[in-house]
Amino acid sequence: MKKNDQRQSSIRHFTLSPLKDAKFVHTALARYEQDGIPKEWEVVKAHDSVAILIYHTQKEAFVLVKQFRPAVYIHNHDGMTVELCAGIVDKALSLEEIAREEIEEECGYRVSLDRIERVTSFYTSVGFAGSVQTLYYTEVDESMKVSEGGGIEGEKIEVITLPVKDAKVWMYDESVAKTPGLLFAFMWWFDKIRN
Repeated sequence: MKKNDQRQSSIRHFTLSPLKDAKFVHTALARYEQDGIPKEWEVVKAHDSVAILIYHTQKEAFVLVKQFRPAVYIHNHDGMTVELCAGIVDKALSLEEIAREEIEEECGYRVSLDRIERVTSFYTSVGFAGSVQTLYYTEVDESMKVSEGGGIEGEKIEVITLPVKDAKVWMYDESVAKTPGLLFAFMWWFDKIRN
């Protein structure tokens, strides 16, 4: 896997505190009745999102992002994940426009809207959140590169490339924290694009 030169900072003094004045997620207790039985379930209301599988035609590689995720850190004390380029739906823009912004901000490629293909949508974190993620696909080359990417406002996103020839084995490497959406996107690509 090839990466750019950005360095991730080490994590120290990690603590958990009750959430107050949340910006992105809100917790609630759902009360309902199912088949005559009263039930309760803790839920999180979170933004929907977009994710984009980016294929670099000249490098014959997927363009992915690596970043620190506090929720993953709780489980593996590393917290680094490899993911699709993605972002939350929190603006009055179309999903395709949000996807285009994320591609440029996170990965540094300027892609026109007509080159962003909708694949499908699915629910994420169904045990507690149930947000909808819409998956897109695009292809890039070096003529479309406008920056090194890395995100905005201190996001510290590392842009990496994964050669297609290594992707099928990498999908099953459990030492790398990755999302189900990324795995689905790879399977879709191998089935629909590279079949």
